[in-house]
Amino acid sequence: MTGFDPIRSLANMRHEFGEHGGVNMSIETSTTFTVLDPATMPDIFSGRRGPETGGCFLYGRHFNPTVYALGRELAALEGSEFGYATASGLSAITCVLMQLVKTGEHIVSSHAIYGGTFALMKDFLPLRAGIETTFVDASDLAAVEAALTDRTRVLYVETLTNPTLTVPDLPALAELAHARGVKLVVDNTFAPLMVAPIQHGADVVVHSLTKFVSGASDIIAGSICGTQELIGDLMDLHGGALMLLGPTLDPRIAFQLSMRLPHLGLRVTEHSRRALFFAEQLDGLGLDVRYPGLPSHPHHERLARLRNPEFGWGGLLALDVGTEEKAYALMEALQNRDRFGYLAVSLGYHHTLMSCSASSTSSELSDADLSEAGISPGLIRFSIGYTGSLEQRWEQMEDALRATKLI
Repeated sequence: MTGFDPIRSLANMRHEFGEHGGVNMSIETSTTFTVLDPATMPDIFSGRRGPETGGCFLYGRHFNPTVYALGRELAALEGSEFGYATASGLSAITCVLMQLVKTGEHIVSSHAIYGGTFALMKDFLPLRAGIETTFVDASDLAAVEAALTDRTRVLYVETLTNPTLTVPDLPALAELAHARGVKLVVDNTFAPLMVAPIQHGADVVVHSLTKFVSGASDIIAGSICGTQELIGDLMDLHGGALMLLGPTLDPRIAFQLSMRLPHLGLRVTEHSRRALFFAEQLDGLGLDVRYPGLPSHPHHERLARLRNPEFGWGGLLALDVGTEEKAYALMEALQNRDRFGYLAVSLGYHHTLMSCSASSTSSELSDADLSEAGISPGLIRFSIGYTGSLEQRWEQMEDALRATKLI
């Protein structure tokens, strides 16, 4: 633990009032911005002036005042110098990797990551950009160190791996990376507020804001948090991946996300409280449940050192029922018989969402890759919601487990 308090950090930052004194910030929908002095325009295009150097905005694909304000709030939550929001989580990941890694250079990544990120690194970047990735068990520091080469520019991990919920040793990975001049990039989508990777040595933190930060499964967005220099480079008019690839977030969406940040802590805490309860109950029944809040989890003590304890152990758990057939039967019963939750991908929603990872969010991985990552055909990922009473939801879970003869 670092003593970093993300809620206090957000509360103490300068509040963005509305144009006419409203307690909420204004939504700036202009796609282009005027200047009073024609000589200002060349300064903006040359990079000499911008939002932090003269208050100048240029164009909606560059900085936007509303998205800019959201980025400052996200940076406060992560404890980073700067932040900016993008049109999706995967766009944030793509832009960071393409900014930090050039053709012919190299990435080392955890082998247990979101399927879309895996496909980006394994298939897309080698073919389209000449960037290769070596996938390793990020919990094996010797394997990580052995994979780092003189061409490596990024070490990439998730705070909690998707969907196996292992926990990489961020401080140790940061030390390994920095000794070789490599940037540690961490996807913190599964652990907002609960872990602040920058405080443990990460250089860049990315999020899919679609998940817990949005909380309603109605918005697609992402974010990048890091140094002011990094965000400036990403927005450079001549070589910035955010500027030139153009994953622009609509300012209306940025406003909606900003309005959800004040109660993010309440939501994350309740997701975590319920997930811990379900994990303990399932574990007590002798089922193969994976949840880092359980003392039996191999990385329980590690996460205890990394986390901000008031936000719990996370809102996701994995249950391995052995086979795809059993997983499908249980999920069908949970949704259609007991109304426990929804058969759907994604996470962080107020209702419970469940999916069989090997055939859905990790389907980009081959059978060999799935096996190496520890994702079995019967592994169900649950994003535990907070609707209904806890007692009601557990009764529904027990009924479905009995109906499918798993207990």
